[in-house]
Amino acid sequence: QVQLVESGGGLVQAGGSLRLSCAASGGTFSILTMGWFRQTPGKDREFVATIRWSGGFSDYAGSTKGRFTISRDNAKNTVYLQMNSLKSEDTAVYYCAASRYIYYNRNSYYDERKYDYWGHGTQVTVSS
Repeated sequence: QVQLVESGGGLVQAGGSLRLSCAASGGTFSILTMGWFRQTPGKDREFVATIRWSGGFSDYAGSTKGRFTISRDNAKNTVYLQMNSLKSEDTAVYYCAASRYIYYNRNSYYDERKYDYWGHGTQVTVSS
């Protein structure tokens, strides 16, 4: 069973930066795709970014493209989300997710139902 543990959340001023980490353990050989989602109270979980574990593909939500960068360190079984130029609307609980599959329909990566494992989340608060 894969376990995912996020870290790096916190309070930051608008325009600042944060880097989130997600460490995977237990059965990581089965992971092919990693993703980040976020959720605010009363709203559905929202796709943020995704990356193939083998590299060669990553994608972002329109609201984060150009400001956020997803990367992975295979040796450490860790995926990162570098968040720059943060805005108050980026405030949310950020969740790391892992999938045992890769998809040829890009839209599949935006669907939280395509991910098999989830972390518990880390709070990011951006003050304006």
